[in-house]
Amino acid sequence: MQLHSKSVLGALLVLSCATAQAVDAQAPQAAGVIFENVRIFNGTSGRLSGPSNVLVMGSVITSISSAPIADPSATSVTRIHGGGRTLMPGLIDAHTHIMFATVPQAAVLTSDIGYVHVAATKAATEMLMRGFTSIRDLGGPVFGLKRGIDTDLVAGPRIWPAGAFISQTGGHGDFRLPNELPAPPGHFSFSERVGAAAVADSADTVRQRAREQLALGASQIKLMAGGGVASSYDPLDVTQYTIPELRAAVEAAQNWGTYVTVHAYTPHATRQAIEAGVACIDHGQLLDESTAKLMADKGVWWSLQPFLDDQPSAFAEGSANRKKQLEMYGGTDTAYALAKKFKIRTAWGTDTLFSAENAAKQGEILAKMVRWYTPAEVLKMATADNAELLALSGLRSPYPGKLGVVEEGALADLLLVDGDPIQNIRLIEDPAKNFLVIMKDGKIYKNLVR
Repeated sequence: MQLHSKSVLGALLVLSCATAQAVDAQAPQAAGVIFENVRIFNGTSGRLSGPSNVLVMGSVITSISSAPIADPSATSVTRIHGGGRTLMPGLIDAHTHIMFATVPQAAVLTSDIGYVHVAATKAATEMLMRGFTSIRDLGGPVFGLKRGIDTDLVAGPRIWPAGAFISQTGGHGDFRLPNELPAPPGHFSFSERVGAAAVADSADTVRQRAREQLALGASQIKLMAGGGVASSYDPLDVTQYTIPELRAAVEAAQNWGTYVTVHAYTPHATRQAIEAGVACIDHGQLLDESTAKLMADKGVWWSLQPFLDDQPSAFAEGSANRKKQLEMYGGTDTAYALAKKFKIRTAWGTDTLFSAENAAKQGEILAKMVRWYTPAEVLKMATADNAELLALSGLRSPYPGKLGVVEEGALADLLLVDGDPIQNIRLIEDPAKNFLVIMKDGKIYKNLVR
């Protein structure tokens, strides 16, 4: 085991060195940055500001002015000449599994976990360079990667981690093979040993598994409350866990000042979770009108993903997983219509899994939200609105401060866009070309304005 750990660490250090050559954050940073002559999308407004100047000191936006900003005394300042381009908040993806985003499912289940970590490290850097400065990760052994990013070993987004997703036997998070069932008492499967999943089949065990993730640094808890597409045992219509079991996780999370979100598609699974006190429903493509109204009445967040049959599928045509996927896709338009009708607090996320090709389309997945919303509404959802969802973690948030907006006192996660994304949201589909500056926490990771 010791030799294995050293080999994984060596691989990560090699990747870190390569990454350092690709991003500017590894180079010495000035104490301040001034963006000159930019038009601001502040995260909430439906239009850009007039020509403005923005001062970033350390990790915080300290001044926004229509007048020129002088260099702070005795401070090294980098000036970025915006040329009338758009300055906006960094993008936020509210539903990711970065550990599993780019590696095929078979490889995830069978490979040395070190390989999965290295692939995820690369994926994290690529995600940041697509302009996604924050993510809510809802299942996977991500704590080590998060620490590596936070300590500047590698470049990547801020991560709100759930840790292992908690699942009942035969639930959406049960990745054991049929020949591993029944499991001997006290036996932990590969996915459990590496921190990807936690199988729990009683209220007491659910409570314990939730507390374990909180102890490891989870900012929120994720439970599987209903059937899923990628899992093998459960049809979409099944409801998972009982109200007492769900409530055990809710109580554990609330005692730590945070919340539970659940994977659920159907009305019954969603209603049961709401009764147990969960704060957020992830997915929900098969919900009906009465359940959507209940979500609105209870103030429950709806974290939706624009799932349509417009990307290559990870599942073979005709397979059980593919059939479930198509059934779920069929409910997406209705779900967004219900979210809008009842004015439910709605977040946006991608939930891409097992495909490097699909993961690279993060901006495209956001841009296609204009099927249901205006470009300004889409951008607001991926910045200010998603930041509000992240804030539900309260004191368990790993990054104190305000995100998702361009305003004085907010954290400096910023993008300089070559154009107006409100008028042309497709600019975000090509971040390599159109995101000229990428800043996270006041550090410049990309700057094409020289």
